[in-house]
Amino acid sequence: MTERKPPGVPFESWVDKQIRDAERRGDFAHLPGAGRPLPPGTDTTYDELWWVRQKMAREGLSVLPPTLALRKEAEDALEAALKAPTEQSVRKIVTDINTKIREMMFKPPPGPPLGKKPYDVEDVVRRWREARFADPSDA
Repeated sequence: MTERKPPGVPFESWVDKQIRDAERRGDFAHLPGAGRPLPPGTDTTYDELWWVRQKMAREGLSVLPPTLALRKEAEDALEAALKAPTEQSVRKIVTDINTKIREMMFKPPPGPPLGKKPYDVEDVVRRWREARFADPSDA
């Protein structure tokens, strides 16, 4: 398809002719993926940022509003604190995430509300101790 559209020929007719000529030559006969369904997530609507979305999906990236990102980070921090090897690291993890939560509470960014309050450090440490020193025969 290196030739240019001749002047005066409607664009649709010119494109249709190019496709018909390519079909006759067999240009579409052995394309990769021929006869197979489109990959999941293939949308038929036009999206000029489709390549950005695919790249982000491949890289495992997401763009969340700051409050939702912090909500996820807080849940991950609590999980990490409960699995931490020492009480000191539990306290550090919870203190660090509480600092971020307080900042977000007092300077809310645009987007949905955070819906989180700082964790009670002593409660998390108590839960950590219970899980760490639980009798294995109780399980």
